[in-house]
Amino acid sequence: MSNGKKICILGAGESGVGAACLAMKVGHETFLSDNGTVAPEFKEIIRQKRIPFEEGKHSLDIILNADEIIKSPGIPDDAQIVREAIRRNIPIISEIEFAARYTAGKKICITGSNGKTTTAELTFHILRQAGYDAALVGNIGNSFAARVAKNDADYYVLELSSFQLDNMYDFKADIAILLNITPDHLDRYEHDFEKYIQSKLRIMQNMDSRGAVLYCADDPVLKKYEISQRTPAAVYPFSVKNKMAAYKFDNEIVIDINENKFTMNQSLLNIKGDHNMYNSMAAGIAAKLSGISNKQLQNSFSDFKGVEHRLEKYLKIRGVQFINDSKATNVNSVWYALQTVNTPTVLILGGVDKGNDYDVLKDLVKKKVKAIVAMGIDNSLIIKAFEDIVHVYDTHSMKKAVELSYTLAEDGETVLLSPACASFDLFKNYQERGKIFKQVVRNL
Repeated sequence: MSNGKKICILGAGESGVGAACLAMKVGHETFLSDNGTVAPEFKEIIRQKRIPFEEGKHSLDIILNADEIIKSPGIPDDAQIVREAIRRNIPIISEIEFAARYTAGKKICITGSNGKTTTAELTFHILRQAGYDAALVGNIGNSFAARVAKNDADYYVLELSSFQLDNMYDFKADIAILLNITPDHLDRYEHDFEKYIQSKLRIMQNMDSRGAVLYCADDPVLKKYEISQRTPAAVYPFSVKNKMAAYKFDNEIVIDINENKFTMNQSLLNIKGDHNMYNSMAAGIAAKLSGISNKQLQNSFSDFKGVEHRLEKYLKIRGVQFINDSKATNVNSVWYALQTVNTPTVLILGGVDKGNDYDVLKDLVKKKVKAIVAMGIDNSLIIKAFEDIVHVYDTHSMKKAVELSYTLAEDGETVLLSPACASFDLFKNYQERGKIFKQVVRNL
């Protein structure tokens, strides 16, 4: 038996297995439990590392005897095992909270309802291009704990979801980035937007005057919550409307946080649209605060390729442009996507609705969308929301949705997969949904 704590980890996916590897390495008595089936690639790691585990059940006698429980972000707080642990006052933390105890690396943390993956990827790209020892971890799909266990990095770029932030208590970011807050995942927050907002604002917890908080001053929620009054950290607002730490002026992106002002024409940024201007400003401020030169920043902004499944122009077939925006799991992401499309569009929507309010899309749908192809097990909410504006077709597979969209679209038009919903009804995750979309398009 080890001298460490008894640690139980719930969920044997990327996050849980990473936490188990780190817990074993630092000498904790570790047990990994998954109520479902463990994927073969994770089972292989579990066997190699000799991690005690179970699948298909949660053994209460072991789990409820733990000193601390690490909960994977996909497990809701109202799960029976979680409720029982809370009743017994067993501390429940996230993998991020756990991993942070064992790293000396600087933590650049990014949250927001939209744009966090692009901002995280871009920040990581800038640091790596400049030769920094950096790792990209968190909600993006790479376990923070697994990387800390393998070899500690000097810099961590962490994409953080609200679910991860919910179980973080002592964690302290060096740089915290708040991109925006719009209604999302409300099914997990009792359909209470205020609870979701408070979850996102946790990214600033425990920060002191040595830290930096970067936030979008154009976001109505962040504006209302007066970020500068909520933290002792240095605050760097960015905007496309007003001169701030970073701003847009005459189609230039300007970052003005030290004596060495950075300017670059927006047309030279490799990722397009005002929403990507915000993402670039956030990444640029974080990079400059980390010692990146203007020249290095310009080079990285110019050659950043963007993120797979995020407004990814895929193939053009007989004049019809197919765009894979599978990562758009809420209505605001779809709004940004429609803003960037300049041709008549067949829009593929649908999946697991997360409490969406489709009203924000209606004006853009009227202007830009010639037909909606709903794709999911239950499309009733989408049909109800849009049937008075545009023709809505009801389909229940990616194959049917893509084939129908192709017949509806004409030369010079666009088929846009931008679902506004989670993917779990028909797919494992948004990545699988995007890959299957591209596969079906290839086979047309």
